[in-house]
Amino acid sequence: MRSHQAEGVKKTVTKTIFALIGMFAFAFALVPLYDVFCEVTGINGKVSTSAQQVLGNDVDRDRYVTVQFITRTSAGLPWQLGVETRQVQVHPGQMTEVDFTFSNRSQSTSWGRAVPSVSPSVASAHVRKVSCFCFQEQRLDANENLTIPLVFQLDNTLPEDIATVTLVYTLYPLDESDDRPAVAQYVNNKNGES
Repeated sequence: MRSHQAEGVKKTVTKTIFALIGMFAFAFALVPLYDVFCEVTGINGKVSTSAQQVLGNDVDRDRYVTVQFITRTSAGLPWQLGVETRQVQVHPGQMTEVDFTFSNRSQSTSWGRAVPSVSPSVASAHVRKVSCFCFQEQRLDANENLTIPLVFQLDNTLPEDIATVTLVYTLYPLDESDDRPAVAQYVNNKNGES
């Protein structure tokens, strides 16, 4: 009787261990699976992280869309991200450029990256970023300011019922690394350095 009971306990413990390992593996797989799901479905405002081609569509001069910009900095990064203007009125098909300024408020060099999202999420498929600081990691020395343009276009296929598109950029810290590739230098620093 005891051997039968011991066998039952052994099976239960084995099943529990496999269930725990499975849950642990699933938890690690959730983030990449969620990213793939958002990319395929276009939900959650996930946008492309590479430069896109400008569409040759004509500019729709009969329609205006308000594009708003929101900037945030996550904990652990002593930077501030500012934008030249908080919102612009654009015609679908029109190329638009807006300057963003990164400011390192600390006394040491650090790395960061801006991660974009778009709201409403259906609009993310219609925002074409030609040039964006979100394509690469940024490095700022102590008290350095850096101004970088965002060049984008809303394509003509943006649904008619969308009158406002919000672009949100959140800054995240990156660990310092000597093997990181060189960051493109921008000449238009606010503090006059190149």
